[in-house]
Amino acid sequence: MPQDILTDLSSLDLNTPTIDIEAVRAVIPHRYEMEQLSGIIKFDPEHKIIVGYKDVSTSEFWVRGHIPGRPLMPGVIMLEAAAQLCTYYYKKTTLDDRFLGFGGIDKVKFRGKVIPGDKLILIAKNKELRSRRAIFDTQGVVNGNLVFEGIIIGMVV
Repeated sequence: MPQDILTDLSSLDLNTPTIDIEAVRAVIPHRYEMEQLSGIIKFDPEHKIIVGYKDVSTSEFWVRGHIPGRPLMPGVIMLEAAAQLCTYYYKKTTLDDRFLGFGGIDKVKFRGKVIPGDKLILIAKNKELRSRRAIFDTQGVVNGNLVFEGIIIGMVV
């Protein structure tokens, strides 16, 4: 059974980022095909929550080959997008400039599809924050429907 969505999305303006792509790029080093965040809608360290999004376009690198004629965003790319959101939270909260990479994922479930034209809303709730490790509950939502959930563990590399 899916979890409840981690934050009330109806209270947010999902079309207006509070942190735009240039501000994201100042913190997250990923570029070109691996840049998976389009912006951040809510950053609330007091409540340990961050909400971002990925505008999924027809020019994504995976569209041509991940089910030709019926492109589906690979689950691993959804998780990468969520991990980049978690990295933003970690770096802005700890003011640590080191790279936070994947340390693990747990309890991941895919519950829906993401296709070109969708806005993938990404939600991360911090569960643990240490100098070398961070753990987040994460979710992806499209059109109000949960499309994935899982725990992301980030480790300083």
